[in-house]
Amino acid sequence: MKPNIFFTADHHFGHENIIKFSERPFESLEHMNEELIKRWNEKIADGDTVYYLGDMSLGKPDFTKEILDRLNGNIHLIKGNHEGAALTYPKRFASIRDYHELKIDEPDNSNGKQKIILFHYAMRTWNGSHRGIWQLYGHSHGTLPDDENALSIDVGVDCHNFYPISYEEVKELMKAKKWSPPFAARN
Repeated sequence: MKPNIFFTADHHFGHENIIKFSERPFESLEHMNEELIKRWNEKIADGDTVYYLGDMSLGKPDFTKEILDRLNGNIHLIKGNHEGAALTYPKRFASIRDYHELKIDEPDNSNGKQKIILFHYAMRTWNGSHRGIWQLYGHSHGTLPDDENALSIDVGVDCHNFYPISYEEVKELMKAKKWSPPFAARN
């Protein structure tokens, strides 16, 4: 059986002020860190694949290593703007990139694949955006209005009850969008 695929971003482990900035429902930094680890591991098993779209930790390297050692899954890091500590522990990641174009087997699609652009930042247009290719991003902590006409989604924890989001969940969210190919025949 193929591994489950998940996407997430913007945990900001060790960042006390994010609780206030993003109005997170945690009473302390320790509470936030522990709850984020718990929710990650509730959804993600050891063999699962996680594409992490940036801003893992603002804590010190030793603290960040301890957190990373407690998280399940094979983590592919797409770098955000707060990656200093995570990058001191590169062997924890299956890959580290600035940007990634992922292809997933998708029997529902005519070509049998779903291509997904992974980047820390939201883009207004991206490679293949006019052909139904998705873009997943973080960084904005749910502050960007969702564009129902664009196949892009903020996968950051602030948007998904502090849980990672599975490929199947992303697929359902994309199906609900009003996107249509811009060059399709017009009546």
